[in-house]
Amino acid sequence: MTSFHEVRFPVRLAFGSGSGIERKTEIVSLASGYERRSSPWALGRRRYLIGAGVRSLVDAAELLGFFEAREGRLYGFRFKDFADFKSCALNVGPAATDQVIGTGDGVTTAFQLVKVYGGVTRDITKPVSGTVKVAVDGVEVGFEVDETAGIVTLASAPAAGQAVTAGFEFDTPVRFDSERIDLTLEGIDAGRLTAVSLIEIRV
Repeated sequence: MTSFHEVRFPVRLAFGSGSGIERKTEIVSLASGYERRSSPWALGRRRYLIGAGVRSLVDAAELLGFFEAREGRLYGFRFKDFADFKSCALNVGPAATDQVIGTGDGVTTAFQLVKVYGGVTRDITKPVSGTVKVAVDGVEVGFEVDETAGIVTLASAPAAGQAVTAGFEFDTPVRFDSERIDLTLEGIDAGRLTAVSLIEIRV
């Protein structure tokens, strides 16, 4: 995707950021008093507020430079969501059996990385380099991974019925959701940025 830069937002500039998940629900109130609820979105959309914790002019300049390099809202980039960046719980390391990403049929060798939240499945398209592990029926196997799309390709197709699982760390693809960033000079080497919003994008 030409409108996405495979670069991660500097992690240290994200400290002090806020995050949340947005859902879209359409509700129709019926004459009977019941409600009919539906959602046009299959997945929630993550939003972040960054920059509020930046105080030094050096850090502010780095953030402003990153914003300019992305041309504001034009280009997407990677962002580490500290509340959700692993295939497993945050207090443990990823294991090759964390998430079921497919079932063997004797033919298919390519599988999309996913993370399941209850009954909701989220495609993981931006795995972190060097963190992906894959297993077939619980046994780790060799593979290749497209780190720009989150697709793993096995050397040979798993037999029919064999579970294909994976563990990994991942980034969230986002873009800036503002056309400007404002900086207030507070000292010789200190400044204060207004909070800047980021929004998750589908890639």
